[in-house]
Amino acid sequence: QVQLVESGGRLVQAGGSLRLSCAASGRTFNGYTMGWFRQAPGKEREFVAEIKWSSGSTDYADSVKARFTISRDNAKNTVDLQMNSLEVEDTGVYYCAAALPGATLATPVTVGQGTQVTVFS
Repeated sequence: QVQLVESGGRLVQAGGSLRLSCAASGRTFNGYTMGWFRQAPGKEREFVAEIKWSSGSTDYADSVKARFTISRDNAKNTVDLQMNSLEVEDTGVYYCAAALPGATLATPVTVGQGTQVTVFS
């Protein structure tokens, strides 16, 4: 059974940093596009960041560019999200996701259970 398990979410003060991790189990995600979504209370789920396996190229939502950095370790089947200069608006449940090779997270095939990030002022 394929699983994506997120960790690292917690309560953090605005301006602080947090690192989320996602561990994939059940199969290898080599070749897959990996990334993160988030969903704030009362809002739609939104794209945060993704990273391609083959090229290592990344893409970010405009709202997190220059503050968040996505990285992956293909050997360990993990993908991390380093979040700096956190804002209250970054509060939400963060979901790890995977898309087929060459695809983007617009069409994820697997999504984790999520980890809660709460930023307070």
